[in-house]
Amino acid sequence: MKAIGYLTQGTVEEQELQDIVLPLPSVSGHDLLVEVKAISVNPVDYKIHQSTRPPSEQWKILGWDAAGVVTAIGDQVQNFNIGDEVYYAGDLTRQGTNMEFHLVDERIVGRKPKNLDFAQSAALPLTSITAWEMLFDRLCVQHIRPHQTPSILIIGAAGGVGSIAIQLLKAKTNLTIIATASRPETQAWVKELGADYVINHHLPLAEQITALGLAAPSFVFSTTHTESYLPQIVKLIAPQGHIGFIDDPKQLDIMLLKSKSISAHWEMMFTRSLFQTPDMQQQGELLNELADMIEQTKIRSTIDQVFGNINAENLSTAHALLKQGTLKGKLVLAGF
Repeated sequence: MKAIGYLTQGTVEEQELQDIVLPLPSVSGHDLLVEVKAISVNPVDYKIHQSTRPPSEQWKILGWDAAGVVTAIGDQVQNFNIGDEVYYAGDLTRQGTNMEFHLVDERIVGRKPKNLDFAQSAALPLTSITAWEMLFDRLCVQHIRPHQTPSILIIGAAGGVGSIAIQLLKAKTNLTIIATASRPETQAWVKELGADYVINHHLPLAEQITALGLAAPSFVFSTTHTESYLPQIVKLIAPQGHIGFIDDPKQLDIMLLKSKSISAHWEMMFTRSLFQTPDMQQQGELLNELADMIEQTKIRSTIDQVFGNINAENLSTAHALLKQGTLKGKLVLAGF
């Protein structure tokens, strides 16, 4: 089967991704063998490439988003059959989705939305799981307490995670959504997705929120550059507020949080599969619920563009574009 992999590390500007041929994987246990029809790119792809050297003479396959068709099932599979169309975000401890046929545990797989094609569906799993777990498992925004201001600030709202977070909040809560975006096209994008207010993250945040006549939000979801934004977040957030992070700052001064009794939450969507947690099945369940919401037109795909076929050249270019941090929505590749 066709695949895209690498044998050595490299910067995103010097990706050593190669088009290769690998044996077809064998299926057993809870695994599904999925014929991959489309993938999307995520920051985890180039971060793993830059930080992880494969064992000697072994190929490392990146990619943690896919949509495709089940072609074989393990002897313990309960929820899927051959021919089912699925979407999922994979598992860091296993090979990625940049291959024609991919093994994945059924517990982290959802049924593909019927009203989306494979490319539109592949844009959703990783960012949707990340946003969902942050909002509803970590920040618990669905349970507003009397002392909390029913509003949330999303920093970097036009990206993949922010794009789906806005929609989930609009569909499942009554929170006022304040989104940050700096360019006309990204500001229009987040408004279209449901943001109530848009402010510019290149300007002082607290002053912009005050100028809009809004109370200090009780929740802040920072998707990028958290280390540089933290002093501003602490300034603008309500006392006893909650901050959520998904990026990888080198250091954070948590002493800034003490005076306001602010709680901090870190989200990594691979935690459940990485540690085989008892609630691992929740990722498959939330993807199924998301599919229901999409079919009810409460949620739309966050796909921005299909970049071409799945091959080394296109993936290398896609990773470089992603690292620039200027894309809106998701970048997808489809077909081998």
